[in-house]
Amino acid sequence: MPQPVRYEPHVAAAMRVRTVVASSALVVLAAAWSGAAAQDIRGLEVCTAEKQMERRTGCLQSNVEFLQQTLTRTTRDFQEKLAASDRALAAARTEIAAMKAALAALQRELAEIRKTAKPDAKPAGR
Repeated sequence: MPQPVRYEPHVAAAMRVRTVVASSALVVLAAAWSGAAAQDIRGLEVCTAEKQMERRTGCLQSNVEFLQQTLTRTTRDFQEKLAASDRALAAARTEIAAMKAALAALQRELAEIRKTAKPDAKPAGR
Protein backbone atom coordinates (compact mmCIF):
# COMPACT_ATOMS: atom_id res chain seq x y z
CA MET A 1 0.00 0.00 0.00
CA PRO A 2 1.54 3.35 -0.99
CA GLN A 3 2.29 5.86 1.72
CA PRO A 4 -0.05 8.87 1.82
CA VAL A 5 1.44 12.04 0.43
CA ARG A 6 2.15 14.53 3.19
CA TYR A 7 1.03 18.07 2.48
CA GLU A 8 3.77 20.55 3.23
CA PRO A 9 2.67 24.19 2.82
CA HIS A 10 6.16 25.58 2.24
CA VAL A 11 6.74 23.15 -0.65
CA ALA A 12 3.38 24.07 -2.17
CA ALA A 13 4.19 27.77 -1.75
CA ALA A 14 7.56 27.30 -3.45
CA MET A 15 5.86 25.55 -6.36
CA ARG A 16 3.35 28.40 -6.67
CA VAL A 17 6.19 30.95 -6.68
CA ARG A 18 8.04 29.07 -9.39
CA THR A 19 4.87 28.82 -11.46
CA VAL A 20 4.16 32.54 -11.11
CA VAL A 21 7.74 33.49 -12.00
CA ALA A 22 7.79 31.20 -15.02
CA SER A 23 4.38 32.45 -16.17
CA SER A 24 5.44 36.06 -15.74
CA ALA A 25 8.60 35.46 -17.72
CA LEU A 26 6.65 33.85 -20.55
CA VAL A 27 4.14 36.70 -20.66
CA VAL A 28 6.91 39.29 -20.71
CA LEU A 29 8.83 37.42 -23.40
CA ALA A 30 5.72 36.92 -25.53
CA ALA A 31 4.89 40.61 -25.24
CA ALA A 32 8.46 41.54 -26.15
CA TRP A 33 8.36 39.49 -29.34
CA SER A 34 4.89 40.54 -30.45
CA GLY A 35 5.95 44.00 -31.65
CA ALA A 36 3.22 46.52 -30.81
CA ALA A 37 2.39 44.83 -27.49
CA ALA A 38 6.00 45.36 -26.41
CA GLN A 39 5.26 49.03 -25.89
CA ASP A 40 2.81 48.08 -23.14
CA ILE A 41 5.74 46.91 -21.01
CA ARG A 42 7.78 49.74 -19.55
CA GLY A 43 11.46 49.42 -20.36
CA LEU A 44 11.16 47.37 -23.55
CA GLU A 45 11.95 48.81 -26.93
CA VAL A 46 10.38 48.06 -30.29
CA CYS A 47 13.21 46.42 -32.18
CA THR A 48 11.31 45.90 -35.43
CA ALA A 49 11.68 49.60 -36.25
CA GLU A 50 15.46 49.23 -36.59
CA LYS A 51 16.62 48.66 -40.17
CA GLN A 52 20.29 47.92 -39.48
CA MET A 53 21.02 44.41 -38.19
CA GLU A 54 23.57 45.65 -35.64
CA ARG A 55 21.11 48.12 -34.15
CA ARG A 56 18.33 45.53 -34.11
CA THR A 57 20.63 43.01 -32.40
CA GLY A 58 21.64 45.63 -29.82
CA CYS A 59 17.98 46.46 -29.22
CA LEU A 60 17.11 42.81 -28.70
CA GLN A 61 20.08 42.33 -26.36
CA SER A 62 18.93 45.36 -24.39
CA ASN A 63 15.45 43.86 -24.08
CA VAL A 64 16.88 40.51 -22.97
CA GLU A 65 19.02 42.22 -20.32
CA PHE A 66 15.99 44.18 -19.11
CA LEU A 67 13.91 40.99 -18.89
CA GLN A 68 16.68 39.15 -17.04
CA GLN A 69 16.96 42.00 -14.52
CA THR A 70 13.19 42.06 -14.08
CA LEU A 71 13.05 38.30 -13.63
CA THR A 72 15.91 38.40 -11.11
CA ARG A 73 14.24 41.19 -9.14
CA THR A 74 10.88 39.41 -9.19
CA THR A 75 12.47 36.13 -8.13
CA ARG A 76 14.26 37.87 -5.25
CA ASP A 77 11.02 39.52 -4.12
CA PHE A 78 9.15 36.21 -4.18
CA GLN A 79 11.98 34.46 -2.33
CA GLU A 80 11.84 37.13 0.38
CA LYS A 81 8.08 36.65 0.69
CA LEU A 82 8.52 32.88 0.81
CA ALA A 83 11.18 33.18 3.53
CA ALA A 84 8.87 35.44 5.55
CA SER A 85 6.01 32.96 5.23
CA ASP A 86 8.37 30.13 6.28
CA ARG A 87 9.31 32.11 9.40
CA ALA A 88 5.65 32.76 10.17
CA LEU A 89 4.86 29.08 9.67
CA ALA A 90 7.69 28.04 12.01
CA ALA A 91 6.43 30.48 14.65
CA ALA A 92 2.88 29.13 14.29
CA ARG A 93 4.11 25.54 14.64
CA THR A 94 6.02 26.48 17.80
CA GLU A 95 2.93 28.17 19.20
CA ILE A 96 0.77 25.14 18.36
CA ALA A 97 3.24 22.81 20.09
CA ALA A 98 3.17 25.02 23.20
CA MET A 99 -0.64 25.06 23.18
CA LYS A 100 -0.77 21.26 22.84
CA ALA A 101 1.57 20.91 25.81
CA ALA A 102 -0.54 23.31 27.88
CA LEU A 103 -3.73 21.43 26.90
CA ALA A 104 -2.18 18.10 27.89
CA ALA A 105 -1.17 19.55 31.26
CA LEU A 106 -4.70 20.88 31.83
CA GLN A 107 -6.20 17.52 30.87
CA ARG A 108 -3.90 15.73 33.34
CA GLU A 109 -4.84 18.21 36.05
CA LEU A 110 -8.55 17.75 35.31
CA ALA A 111 -8.17 13.96 35.48
CA GLU A 112 -6.47 14.28 38.88
CA ILE A 113 -9.24 16.56 40.14
CA ARG A 114 -11.87 14.06 38.99
CA LYS A 115 -10.05 11.23 40.77
CA THR A 116 -9.93 13.13 44.06
CA ALA A 117 -13.55 14.29 43.84
CA LYS A 118 -16.10 12.39 45.90
CA PRO A 119 -17.67 9.62 43.83
CA ASP A 120 -21.14 10.15 45.33
CA ALA A 121 -21.14 13.93 44.75
CA LYS A 122 -23.38 15.08 41.91
CA PRO A 123 -21.70 17.17 39.22
CA ALA A 124 -22.74 20.82 39.15
CA GLY A 125 -25.42 21.75 36.63
CA ARG A 126 -27.11 18.34 36.42
